[in-house]
Amino acid sequence: MNDRLVSPKMSEEEQAIEGSLRPRRLSEYIGQEKIKGNLSILLEAARRRNESVDHVLLYGPPGLGKTTLCNIIAVEMGVSLKTTSGPAIEHAGDLASILTSLQAGEVLFIDEIHRLARAVEERLYSAMEDFAIDVVIGKGPGARSLRISLPPFTIVGATTRAGSMTAPLRDRFGAIYRLEYYDQEALKQILIRSARILKVPADEGGIEEISGRARGTPRIVNRLLKRVRDYAQVKADGVITREIAQAALDALEIDHIGLDQTDRNLLLTIIQKFDGGPVGLDTLAASTSEDTETIEDVYEPYLLQLGFIARTPRGRIVTRLAYQHLGFPAPGGGNGLGPGLWTTPLASE
Repeated sequence: MNDRLVSPKMSEEEQAIEGSLRPRRLSEYIGQEKIKGNLSILLEAARRRNESVDHVLLYGPPGLGKTTLCNIIAVEMGVSLKTTSGPAIEHAGDLASILTSLQAGEVLFIDEIHRLARAVEERLYSAMEDFAIDVVIGKGPGARSLRISLPPFTIVGATTRAGSMTAPLRDRFGAIYRLEYYDQEALKQILIRSARILKVPADEGGIEEISGRARGTPRIVNRLLKRVRDYAQVKADGVITREIAQAALDALEIDHIGLDQTDRNLLLTIIQKFDGGPVGLDTLAASTSEDTETIEDVYEPYLLQLGFIARTPRGRIVTRLAYQHLGFPAPGGGNGLGPGLWTTPLASE
């Protein structure tokens, strides 16, 4: 849900502000050091050969910088960027229109690429591999196929669900990078940079407090900075100190590791209604009045990262760590999982 302060999804109102905080060059980009190193080599090699960059796939939880990296690729290569999304390309004709308008070397960013329609995806294969697209002219017996050559270009795909992509599409990307959650030190550097751009005075304690509650996500850390800034201006002298940051974030019901009331409700639902699990995803979605995609893409990644929930063949379970965090007596058994799975081996879905 986008109205949550700790939602990694970006609201429409945030787009303009977030754009001002986004780094424009790879040297300005903080964190994801392995990706930065590999990407810098990829870009420099393409520049030296005077070629377009190989197709790039970026995947990982939302809010970690996939769109920012795509913009950086275009800027570093000195080419323009065109942006679309999987659901927006409804027909093969829509794809043909987009591809034929690309100039040599341009970057086409396809967000949520895992949601491309099958007919569109199949048409994309030859475009990515051969820089050509087949267009059917006419209908019925008189229909004929015309192959249109395309100038070399780069597709950058972004997805939160790499596993939902078909193997043929995934295999056509020459460079595949997984974005990981940021450690607190990287988030502190992002906060210092954002505070400087927004002209928000903040001391080291305030920076540390906000970064510790930002769920390892740059988008969330910037959002929390703006909310704490408001609190500091109204309730104090405008300077973000540790005490001010603690008071502001406590008032917003964001705890010391970044969980909000929605996260706690999800965990409590599994504990109180299903004895800690296992509970199927559809049942959990119905019990929390959320859709399954929101639970999988927005709520679960960070809870899995913390080790608060686990996926098993029989459904979701709450772990001993979550019980302890919520102040519940830890369940018995030797594997640290919720009741009901003490003798069931843990396995990933």
